[in-house]
Amino acid sequence: MTTKIIQADGISVHCEHTKIIPITKLKPYPKNNKIHPPDQIVLLSKAIKAQGWRAPITVSNQSGYIVRGHARLEAAKKLGVKSVPVDYQDYASEQAERADRIADNKIADLGEWHLPNLKEELLALDDGSLEMDITGFDTKALEELMTQVHQDEPEDNHEPQNECPKCGYKF
Repeated sequence: MTTKIIQADGISVHCEHTKIIPITKLKPYPKNNKIHPPDQIVLLSKAIKAQGWRAPITVSNQSGYIVRGHARLEAAKKLGVKSVPVDYQDYASEQAERADRIADNKIADLGEWHLPNLKEELLALDDGSLEMDITGFDTKALEELMTQVHQDEPEDNHEPQNECPKCGYKF
């Protein structure tokens, strides 16, 4: 299946969305509890410029507020774009909308990096064909990661690790 790539102010849109709207029509949630520091917005702006829109800004049909994508809105402003892809969503209740807004940020925070795989992926990308900070890692973070010594994960040698104190059975 071939998909026609559309543009929003010169930036490719590669994500599902309801429509492209002017950023002036977006209403950030006034009690948004996630703070987006300037360095995060700079990196996100570079990623959007290089890769296009890969995720829309999500807006609630009920409240009209942004549920997901406050940082993407700030990045769009930094890029100077006038319109962005938006996905309008229905929520069962105001509580469900609030819970989704919080979960979108909190659940991402719970993940951890598998550092050996991350390092391998970053090394594969580092061929000079793109700016590495579009990965979200700034130069300092990339240097720290690349110079870290990672111990290999223990191999599963299928030897018993435990022993029953009563019968001596190893498992």
